[in-house]
Amino acid sequence: MMKVTSVCLGLACVFLAAGRSLPATAQVTSDGTTNTTVNPSSNNFQIINGTARGNNLFHSFSNFSLPKDTSATFDLTNTPNITNIFSRVTGGNISHIDGLIETIKSNNPVSLFLMNPAGIVFGSNASLNIGGSFVGTTANSLKFADGTEFSANNPSSIPLLTMSVPIGLQMGSNPNPIIVEGTGHALTAPSTVAPITQNPSASELRVKPGKTLALVGGNLNLIGATLNAPEGRLELGSLSGVGMVSLNPIAQGYQLSYQSGQSFADIQLTQKSLLTVGALLSAGALNAGSAQLQGRHIQISDGSIIFSKNLGNVAGGETFLQASEGIEIFGTTANAQIRSGIRSEGLNTGTGSSIYIITPHLTISQGAGVNTNAFGSSASGDIQIDAERVELSGFSPINPTGVTSLTTSSRTAKSAGNLSINSNSLLVSQGAAISSLALASGSTGQVTIRSKNTTVTGDNPAGLYSNISAITYGTGEAQTLTLDTDRLQLLNGGAVATTSFLIGEAGNLNINAKESILIDGRSQTNNSSINSAVLSSTALIKQLFNLPNILSANAGTVNVTTPTLTLTNGGAVSVTNEGTGDGGHINITANRIFLDRQGSIQAQTLSGEGGNITSQVSDLLLLRHNSLISATSGGTGNGGNISINAPVIAGLENSDIIANAVKGRGGNIDISTQGIIGLAFHNTLTPRVDQTNDITASSEFNINGTVKINNIGVDPNSGLVELPENITDPSQQIATGCSNTFGSSFVATGRGGIPQNPTQDVRSDRTWSDTRDISAFQNRPQIQAQIQKSPETLVQATGWRRNANGKIELRVAQSPAHVPSPSYLTCAAVSQN
Repeated sequence: MMKVTSVCLGLACVFLAAGRSLPATAQVTSDGTTNTTVNPSSNNFQIINGTARGNNLFHSFSNFSLPKDTSATFDLTNTPNITNIFSRVTGGNISHIDGLIETIKSNNPVSLFLMNPAGIVFGSNASLNIGGSFVGTTANSLKFADGTEFSANNPSSIPLLTMSVPIGLQMGSNPNPIIVEGTGHALTAPSTVAPITQNPSASELRVKPGKTLALVGGNLNLIGATLNAPEGRLELGSLSGVGMVSLNPIAQGYQLSYQSGQSFADIQLTQKSLLTVGALLSAGALNAGSAQLQGRHIQISDGSIIFSKNLGNVAGGETFLQASEGIEIFGTTANAQIRSGIRSEGLNTGTGSSIYIITPHLTISQGAGVNTNAFGSSASGDIQIDAERVELSGFSPINPTGVTSLTTSSRTAKSAGNLSINSNSLLVSQGAAISSLALASGSTGQVTIRSKNTTVTGDNPAGLYSNISAITYGTGEAQTLTLDTDRLQLLNGGAVATTSFLIGEAGNLNINAKESILIDGRSQTNNSSINSAVLSSTALIKQLFNLPNILSANAGTVNVTTPTLTLTNGGAVSVTNEGTGDGGHINITANRIFLDRQGSIQAQTLSGEGGNITSQVSDLLLLRHNSLISATSGGTGNGGNISINAPVIAGLENSDIIANAVKGRGGNIDISTQGIIGLAFHNTLTPRVDQTNDITASSEFNINGTVKINNIGVDPNSGLVELPENITDPSQQIATGCSNTFGSSFVATGRGGIPQNPTQDVRSDRTWSDTRDISAFQNRPQIQAQIQKSPETLVQATGWRRNANGKIELRVAQSPAHVPSPSYLTCAAVSQN
């Protein structure tokens, strides 16, 4: 017996086999609890009889091991109508399978279950030749629909066997591992963008087309192993504790499902291991086949790959990975031809399979990849990632152009698959790429990223920079790229982009950052940027994709919404066209925009129509240290238009706002602001040595554009009313209290009194109403106003004389007519009768 132990270092769990050589003698023996008969014959063990119940046949073994060049044949001569063989190993010894397991003489495709709770090891010479599905498991028992159980841990009594269907595998408290060894796959590919040639593996566990190959146990370790279920289903389940794995019958065998809260163990694919499904050229397939891996940590390395190849015209299947703690994919084969990872291909008219990953932490590095591809007349499958953290980094140390990638691509008239990521944190670094690609007349897929924290940074030695992108190298269009995040950082040349390298339209970009966007720095070949561009190919790109010298596409539209946008050290938001097409559009909505140290917002073309820039800023737009907002065109194209609406615009240290052209007409600049600081209009762009901050819309050989600046300031005199010079005496407007009615008063209430809170506005216009009973006052005697007598009028003397008594008398003229006395607004003369 071989003792199996495991050593875990971080995410890596390596199974060590003490005494790796398999037993020299075969060990296939019945334990006597069923009617199983084992007839050894040379290097073959004939297994007959067993206990039949309807379409089910039960076998029980004390040991089940096969050395190299031996076989175990389940001969169904006596039971030709069964469809399921359930076999258990009860002796407590690991099953070492390095030979052939086969079924013969059945009227039906027969599925085989091999259950050994002590563990199972498949050697490099192990193989299968059965008509139906194969399930290898270290579960304790099989459960059936009628409640019966076929247990390998309690075989002392004759089991109550059943004719009902199996519904699940009952795992024990610490399931033992399953190991599959092999010589590694023989896949080849002329380049990372070409189809993979699937040469036969020297060692392989394979089921018939349209059937299931499942391994369910503790830790699963595949070392150079090949598992093949063409047009069928591959199931790998790794568990570390008690629980039931459900067996759900489907047309292709079984689909496994797991209990909520189940504890899982680790799955490793190393040394060019291969899990492969796919549709053949033959008719009759349901789809291209599917694979499911479920564990705690899933690790794929050394050029190991989960591969789906659709050679037919059927629909694609799906590859589904779920890990409770993490998935790590890294490295390539020694010649860098095959990436470690997950790959699907459509090569006829059928769609490539889609890929779904669910895990708290996904890491892809060192040139590994998760990729869907379309060749021939097919469309490629989708990729969907749901993870708390996603990290892509690096490149193949053997081939720096083999960057770590997460891509969908099409080399046909049909579109590439959509690519979506939902995460809390996304990091793309060292030249890695998240992208959808089109290389013919088909379009790219849509790229949708939703991540709270998103960082794209750096490049690799070949000059390929980290990016999230939708790119067309053909005549097909690049579709929309949408990035919803809280915080976006593009650093050291990192980019979010839609790009055309030929005549296909560059797509649109929608960037929404709830908190901030920082675009900072450069790489050896690229400025950090958000951009939609039509670009001339570098020599490396032309070589990789065999591109001609044609460039006539239009750039797309870039929409950016964020509270704070910071562009520094060459960081840019741009639309660019190096061909003959239009320059595209930029729309920015922000509270604050800061451009510093050659930060820029640019819409530029080489010879086509200049792009347009529209910016809505609620607080401040600041340009410093040679920063730039420009919409320019070279050649015969017209300059683009710039529209800026911001309360305060400041340009300092040789920063400019320009809409210039060469042979075409200059663009138009329209600025609405309450104040411009530092910037000034000039007919032409001044030399940098002058250190001025220019606003210009000039043309070198044609008509200049227009510059319109709307100063929307606040007039301090607006809303003021000139007071009258003649002031009215209020005492003449309101009657005072009557002299003989003490306590009388007059109250001006306004319209609603004071607010409930001194800091609040008066919100009601209801007038004050006195609701007191005043009937008692209505019975008082009426009062009558008494008019004062007019005072006697003084008449001026006109002369004097002495009378008879010797007194002097004054002589006056006739008294004038009576003048009425003036009336006064007063109650002073009012008296009661």
